[in-house]
Amino acid sequence: MRSKLIDKLNARGVYRQDRCRHLTKRLMRTIGLMVLLSCSATVTATPQIQTWQTENGAKVLFVPAKEIPMLDVRIVFDAGSARDDGLSGLAVLTNGLLSEGAAGKTSQQIAEAFEAVGAEIEYDAARDMAVIGVRSLTESRYLDIAIESLTQVLTQPDFPQDAYQRELNRMKVSVKAREQSPSSLASVAFNRAVFGDHPYASPSSGTRESLDKMTLEQVRAFYKQYYVASNATVAIVGNVDRQQAEAIVNDVVSALPAGNRPSPLAAVKPLTEAKKIVIDYPSAQTHIFVGQPGVKRGDEDYFSLYVANHPFGGSGFTSRLVEVIREDNALAYSVYSYFSPLREFGPFAMGMQTKTEQTEQALTLLDQQLRKYVADGPEKDELAASVSNITGGFPLNIDSNSKLLEYIAMIGFYDLPIDYLDRFIDNINAVDVKMINDALKRRVHPDRMVTVVVGKQQ
Repeated sequence: MRSKLIDKLNARGVYRQDRCRHLTKRLMRTIGLMVLLSCSATVTATPQIQTWQTENGAKVLFVPAKEIPMLDVRIVFDAGSARDDGLSGLAVLTNGLLSEGAAGKTSQQIAEAFEAVGAEIEYDAARDMAVIGVRSLTESRYLDIAIESLTQVLTQPDFPQDAYQRELNRMKVSVKAREQSPSSLASVAFNRAVFGDHPYASPSSGTRESLDKMTLEQVRAFYKQYYVASNATVAIVGNVDRQQAEAIVNDVVSALPAGNRPSPLAAVKPLTEAKKIVIDYPSAQTHIFVGQPGVKRGDEDYFSLYVANHPFGGSGFTSRLVEVIREDNALAYSVYSYFSPLREFGPFAMGMQTKTEQTEQALTLLDQQLRKYVADGPEKDELAASVSNITGGFPLNIDSNSKLLEYIAMIGFYDLPIDYLDRFIDNINAVDVKMINDALKRRVHPDRMVTVVVGKQQ
């Protein structure tokens, strides 16, 4: 969303207003109380998700939450950088320009409209998705203005020339900064090697070449094609009832044309051989990424591999990789692994930074640990501890409206089962050593890994 939505990772951000500067003291006290309640609330049961479709084809997922007088609305489009069609950065630029001028209002006027009622506008674009949304109080004198402003930004963007040029220049500066960052260089090279000619290979935030070729007409065409109702998923969580939720959704998306859903993305091709990419860079430490295509959302092996990764490199200081590479051999301060599922196969990656003279030793140990884990899987006590940790922490992942919004937006966008949250703990508890060993042997291939090394070469 740049949400936990998987890739919160890169490109745009959430516009944070200087909240409530023009609000009354009474509203200030109310907001303070709401934040306190939101932070301290706990979830005793998974929420029941209500679903429907608007007349023009938008999918809606709604969870009423009466604890605090707030509402979160997020509209998610299949309009991430995977839809750039060879013009890297187009999705990010389009999304970022939505609030830079709409319905004849300037970006300053738009910001002031949200700020005047204590609302926050959210916008973001990652690999699979682009989002826009709002958080507001539910009292009508605040909510009505917040929803009206969101609707204008979403359905009547002006794409002014000066804002376009300003944002394009900012992205060009960002690309230059990325070229001076060894970790960014490693990440870009890793994605290109893992994904080849797939759209996931290109940087979401653009390249020098793609940004030089960008035009405002292409931005407008991208918006027209992808920001349509049939390509939209609306997630809504907050202190409203079903009738109010339907009215709010209709206010926001009814002006969008129905349009068409885009064609499915091509499948990510598996690697057929090992690749090693070495980039000479005068950095104090060498940056390392090793990996391959991993899993996608809704994958039948998702829960097995998710649990499998936890004791291997996904549980912080208690993981095997940390124990062997950091604690036993002092080769890296941080070492980790993760599966990042997308609509198609996202990456399985292992990463760390180490001293240049220790690079080969660190790579050798990383390879040894991966091969051992794929061959033998976790110990029973490792699995038990991981399952306990994941299930014990799950209620905290949905203990606020904003966290819950992340989940239901993901469920809707990726067409996951509507009872995904209800069954999450059962699905984790069902994973055993046999399932993990089977999934690892079929899905993780130590002899076909991409290895990217960025650092000063000796």
